[in-house]
Amino acid sequence: MDSSTSGILHDGDIAYDEQAHQRMREPKSEDDLDLTPMVDVTFLLLIFFMITAAFALQKSIEVPPIQDDQAAPTQTVDDLEKDSIVIRIDGDNVYWIGAPRWPEEQRALSVQEMRTTLREARGEDKSGPAKLLVQANGDSRHQFVVAALDAGSGEGLEPIRLMSYEDGDLEL
Repeated sequence: MDSSTSGILHDGDIAYDEQAHQRMREPKSEDDLDLTPMVDVTFLLLIFFMITAAFALQKSIEVPPIQDDQAAPTQTVDDLEKDSIVIRIDGDNVYWIGAPRWPEEQRALSVQEMRTTLREARGEDKSGPAKLLVQANGDSRHQFVVAALDAGSGEGLEPIRLMSYEDGDLEL
């Protein structure tokens, strides 16, 4: 009788069946999780976000630290205004520039006008006051205050003092 038709297994058939059984028990290599594409995508995203991130350089104004042994001298606003150029920024972000040589404040609606008026207040020969006092209303925008501080620094005015006020604090 033929071994394929009989129910009796020969040694060759048993070996074949054991090999098939072992192949079924072993995990297939296709079932393993390959993390390489996920790592590649992660690095690509990291590079993308690093390149597209906006790194803005911030300008800063140095403020010297207050030392404990130095007591701050008490000065009034009138004392500060006597020998200083004053830039007042109202709640509508309009600049008002005052100088000891002018009887009234000059109005400037833009940063460029404020810079020009500040140069006039200082004088062509820079013989005018060398100090600056910036008075900012609490409702004024930060960018207008910074523009006034930058303009004073650009004109070489030192020291630059900053004070804030609310409507009704200053008598105009």
